[in-house]
Amino acid sequence: MNNLFDPKEQNGVAKARDSFSGRMLTNRQFDDAMAITGILEREIKATGKFKEKLSDFAVAFARTEKFDVMKSETILRDLYKARTGETMNQTREKLMEREAALTESDTYDAYKNAREVGQMIEDGDKISFHRAHAHVAENFAQQLGITDACAKTLMKEALKSVEDKDLYEWGKEQEDKYYRPQIEAEKQQREARASSDGRTQSRSRQRA
Repeated sequence: MNNLFDPKEQNGVAKARDSFSGRMLTNRQFDDAMAITGILEREIKATGKFKEKLSDFAVAFARTEKFDVMKSETILRDLYKARTGETMNQTREKLMEREAALTESDTYDAYKNAREVGQMIEDGDKISFHRAHAHVAENFAQQLGITDACAKTLMKEALKSVEDKDLYEWGKEQEDKYYRPQIEAEKQQREARASSDGRTQSRSRQRA
């Protein structure tokens, strides 16, 4: 879900609670269902898809409650619409329409964002390529009103066009150069502390 302190989000949750499906649920059931609608919204914005994840969560939600899977899915769909003001498919269609309408001007920052992935790995504290890639793509997607998947494609195409590099392979090279040494140093520090603690405990037992 969006920020729970956002007045719009709070209003959406209140509408969902007062909806037909919302009124049927206990506080715990409602809180669980709200969390699931947030996960589904994020999935749509990330991939442009929701049916598989909706099916999985409907089964999981129904398994612990006293209703069947079809009712579980209906509840999740109803609460999603009440909270966001649109159906899951409408959320998906808006993103698809926006992606289809992208102009060259809209995608101008794709290369800058692709390079930012490497910069985030280099400057960050133990940040992997996977984490940096996802973070930058999410921000770029929000900027353009598109899915994370589309943002990743734009970044990949831009880096290939400007530098003739594959974003994944280049990112992994950055990871090996900056992230791996940090992880290795942390591992060595842990081993050194463990060894030191072991010697301290051994001396304590000897004195005892």
